[in-house]
Amino acid sequence: MSSLPRRNPRALAVVLAAQLSATAAWAQQSSPPSTASPPPAEAPAQAAPAEDAPALSPEEMEEIEKALGTDTSTRARPSGDTSPASPTATNDSGVTPLKLPNAISGGTNFLNLSFILDMALAAFSSKEPLQGGAHDPTQNGFNLQQLELSIGSVVDPYFRFDSNLVFSQFGVEIEEAYVTTLDLPANLQVRAGQFLTRFGRINSTHPHAWDFVDQPFVMSRFFGAEGNRGLGVEGSWLTPLPWYVEVVGSATDAKGEATARSFFGGSDERVLSPLDFQLTGALKQFFPLSDDLSLLWGLSAATGPNATGYRNHTSIYGTDVYLKFRPITSQSAQQLVLQAEVLYRRRQAPEDVLSDWGGYAQTVWRFSNRWATGVRYEFGTAAKTQEGRVANDPLDPEWISDRQRITAEVTFWPTEFSRLRLQAATDRVGWRESPDYSAFLALEVVTGAHGAHAF
Repeated sequence: MSSLPRRNPRALAVVLAAQLSATAAWAQQSSPPSTASPPPAEAPAQAAPAEDAPALSPEEMEEIEKALGTDTSTRARPSGDTSPASPTATNDSGVTPLKLPNAISGGTNFLNLSFILDMALAAFSSKEPLQGGAHDPTQNGFNLQQLELSIGSVVDPYFRFDSNLVFSQFGVEIEEAYVTTLDLPANLQVRAGQFLTRFGRINSTHPHAWDFVDQPFVMSRFFGAEGNRGLGVEGSWLTPLPWYVEVVGSATDAKGEATARSFFGGSDERVLSPLDFQLTGALKQFFPLSDDLSLLWGLSAATGPNATGYRNHTSIYGTDVYLKFRPITSQSAQQLVLQAEVLYRRRQAPEDVLSDWGGYAQTVWRFSNRWATGVRYEFGTAAKTQEGRVANDPLDPEWISDRQRITAEVTFWPTEFSRLRLQAATDRVGWRESPDYSAFLALEVVTGAHGAHAF
């Protein structure tokens, strides 16, 4: 990360002397009455020639250089101000202190706080809706999906802190809490703590970044109600290739019924070796196809132990596509987005290997500043053995056939801090006699400082 360039004191001294000379000359000319007309306003100011500047004695030059080199950290500060000094300041010994990264601005660190409320009025045709997400509406009537408190701040020249606390009607949950490095060399970045892994597209996002009220059921089926997250460490590298390519890798705990369902899940297994961690890798690529059209394409993989037997493992592979069309000549927010993910899962089980796959595809058209509409299609297959027979799945014993769900929604933004969504879906569940139907009217409000969503 580059630092601010240091100015040459001698050059500044010459410029300062030239300005003083020009000021004195102007004062002498303006003393007697003058009838000359002033120069036109658009005429550029003429700098005083360097040869007209008065000669400075060695003592005067030394005094100017001393004043220019004074440590800016010695200037008067408000009481209680503990902000770091300027990146170009020097201390009493003449040594330049550590430079601050560009992430720190204004010289003072403030906490960015925001509250996000999501709630929905829901109606289901089935007495047992198959809503797998922890933030999905799950019952007829009013549902509090979440109240999220987002806290973030730059800590020091090396780290940034971010956290998301989720309040429900029954308690408080630490959804994410992690630190991110700010100034590593070679386009490297590391974060550590509890975080959503960057598997695919939607897993690392929060409900207020979703286009639909509920999450695709493939995510809750493969990873859990809260998506895939855990305590661990993650590293990412932005490659120097001609197009945007980012490589991401993480190691996290493989435990959690709602966050690592295909791995240790809610079992009492513990870490005995590095093989007991969940390892996740992703490749993110961005392509600007034109001024109006851009493409984000990713590949992801996660592997880790499962609880079906000693050293049994689960592997999940995925690919995701995000295609966005937005005319740059349009003064409105009109845009068309196509997003899709496909996931394949392979699990070792006692005396067999189970495999299944699923995914979703959605398109959202924002046709004005305040209105948008979208359609989503989801699918999932039953788990099958190596011989191709429907397996007795210990995770989903009732899942003996395919499932498909089609959803349509309309969104209205009163302002950028609130939105209303009307959504309806039909769920074709192969092991039920008739389709399930659902309808949601959802409200979301945001207050406080909340950063822009990722592309």
